[in-house]
Amino acid sequence: MSSKLSIGFLSACLIFNAAPAWAGSVESNNTPFTKAGRGAINTITGWVEIPKRIQEEWDVSGPAMGFTWGLVKGFGYGFVRTAAGLYELVTFPFPAPPGFEPVIQPEFVFDDDSGTSSYDHP
Repeated sequence: MSSKLSIGFLSACLIFNAAPAWAGSVESNNTPFTKAGRGAINTITGWVEIPKRIQEEWDVSGPAMGFTWGLVKGFGYGFVRTAAGLYELVTFPFPAPPGFEPVIQPEFVFDDDSGTSSYDHP
């Protein structure tokens, strides 16, 4: 029963988060349901930052840095993404930030961040 509920919740989040098929700016598509879906997805997938950051460091600096610094970065990024997802999930009815904009960039862990994000240190 629990797995059916989880699958149903995830499916609903993905459906509400789907982009419309017609042309328009992404900003105009931000709604409370988009924010809730984004929050649910980031809460569930925050852990994916760990292997993602290990792979990035491995590619740039080699396996030793991948397993050490990449692991540390992955835990940090994963914590921030999960916390941001929980924040968006809890506050989805309220337009904070204005216009239901994403709290972090990239919006999802699977988006290409090209090495930058809103929680990178300068």
